[in-house]
Parts: sequence; C-alpha cells; structure tokens
Amino acid sequence: MYQLKRTQLVRADIASCWDFFSSPHNLSLITPSSMGFAVITEIPDKMYEGLMIEYTVKPLLGIPMRWVTEIKTVRENAFFVDEQRVGPYKMWHHEHHFKELGDMVEMTDIVSYELPLGIFGRLMHRLIVKKKLESIFTYRFAAVEKLFNQVASESVTLSHEVQGLSSASGHSAGN
Repeated sequence: MYQLKRTQLVRADIASCWDFFSSPHNLSLITPSSMGFAVITEIPDKMYEGLMIEYTVKPLLGIPMRWVTEIKTVRENAFFVDEQRVGPYKMWHHEHHFKELGDMVEMTDIVSYELPLGIFGRLMHRLIVKKKLESIFTYRFAAVEKLFNQVASESVTLSHEVQGLSSASGHSAGN
C-alpha cells in the first residue's frame, strides 16, 4: 500500500474552509483541467455519509475512465473520508482533515491507495502513478493558494510526501 500526505495552511475560518472543500461542486476548481474531470451524477450542495459520486476522469493518454466514490464519514468542520467504489485503484481511501489555527485552517489530505495487477501495478506506480498523484496534489496546493491565500509567502507547505507502507507483499512507494 502507498500513502500520499499533504498539509497546507488555508487563510480562512473553519466554516468557510469546510463549506468549500466539503462541496463536491468545488472539486473541479482544484483539479487540473488535463484530468478531464467531470461529475456525472447529480450532487447535493452538502455532502453526507453514503453519498455516491460518479465522475469521468482522463488520467492517462486522454482516455476517459469511470470513477465512483462514496463519502464514508463526515464530521462537520473536522474531517471527511471518501473511498473509491469503482475506478483504477484496487483500493483508494482519502481522508480530508481540517484543524482551526486562529485565523487559519490547517488542511491535511491523506490518501492511502493500492494498485491492481501485482508487479505490473508496482512498476506503473514507480514509472507513472506516483508522479501523476504528486502533480495533481501540487496543482491542488497552488489552486488553494490562489483561491484563499493571496499572500503566498506567508502560507507554507507543512509537508508533502508519498510514502510506502508495509504491505503483505512487503513493497513500498519506492518499489
């Protein structure tokens, strides 16, 4: 299993930050246009546990792919979790955490994921997937900076990393 973790300070109060990031309508604003991201299902203004969202994305070579996520857990103004139900990953678990820090919010994304296809999946991770995910989250960081943090020099990345976690097969992100 692999894990990507990103933490960012957002210049906003917790309610505004939560309202923006917990609305599926805003996902396209922080996703690279090269991903060809489009929501297919009708979605509510406010997410809830059990909400299923279907998208199309074009992660590789412009080939459209169906992706369905379920909102598994919602704790208002604290965190929410989405998990892939249909898509390119064997497993995808994305935690979105929000912590109020005075007049800012510390936002942390933790994505734990596995690829299918055994050794071929591990090779694809090393050659393509790891870099692609890093570029998507780098884009997201820049988009959030532009939307919320007009003074970018005062807002810093606290951490961003892709880590390999021990798995039954003993492989890590570097493999």
